[in-house]
Amino acid sequence: MATLADFKTSEKSWWCPGCGDFGVLAALQKSLVALDINPDELTIIAGIGCSGKIGNYINGYNLHVVHGRTLPAAMGVKLANRDLKVICAGGDGDAYAIGMGHFMHAMRRNVDITYLVMDNHIYGLTKGQYSPTSDPGFQTKTTPKGNIERPVHPLSTALAAGCTFVAQGFSSWQPQLASLIQKAVRHPGFALVNIISPCVTYNKINTYDWYKTSLTNLDTVEGYDSQNRVEALRVLHEHDELVTGLVYQDPTSVPYEDLAPGYSKTPLAGQDYALEDAVWKKMLAGLE
Repeated sequence: MATLADFKTSEKSWWCPGCGDFGVLAALQKSLVALDINPDELTIIAGIGCSGKIGNYINGYNLHVVHGRTLPAAMGVKLANRDLKVICAGGDGDAYAIGMGHFMHAMRRNVDITYLVMDNHIYGLTKGQYSPTSDPGFQTKTTPKGNIERPVHPLSTALAAGCTFVAQGFSSWQPQLASLIQKAVRHPGFALVNIISPCVTYNKINTYDWYKTSLTNLDTVEGYDSQNRVEALRVLHEHDELVTGLVYQDPTSVPYEDLAPGYSKTPLAGQDYALEDAVWKKMLAGLE
């Protein structure tokens, strides 16, 4: 069985001290141990942004892709080798701006991958511009008079698009976040875990203290039914998506790869593609 040390690398982090992504990294590493996954069974696909460096700090296969293209690469990896646990990582810009089109279709296809989105409501890597999840009126270098755009609501968007697993965690609340990641990885299908991960350098509004007094833990909401999509949408609307916990899970979810006709469970690298001589000759004859 792998230990926590097995999932750590010697790479030195360049995240700002206090960045919420440290909490996401710790929760993910703890989850991998709890899930009894070995490093050679794991692939991390990460996009561009501060969050995109997370794959460098986790011992496993790591693919760092171009901006917004995390999910197509992840689906390709999973469909090529169904034995791998494929976990994607990105930020609110990578996921909900340039990557939004891929996000919608990945949920629709329901390939068995987990998507961890580190949402800090700002572009941190490029020094503090507003992001798709920034609130109206949010002042940044590119919106000195306040953001005039309506924000993306990722949880409601995911539910409306038919995502079969939707959750939200907070990087400071480690036990709950680690539990959500484990549930997401075990889920048979596409699983979204949006993670509130405060940027301590450029976002002075949506801070740790602000979230600690603003968030509602769904685990404490009496009678909340995480298998009721309509109720989930209602609760998200009531709380302006300022919740943590399992928002929705479809208990009947069947992943894409289990529905594709004739799709082999054997990884592509292990399949025999040799054709019998008679089959080869028949194919050639059809070209004459």
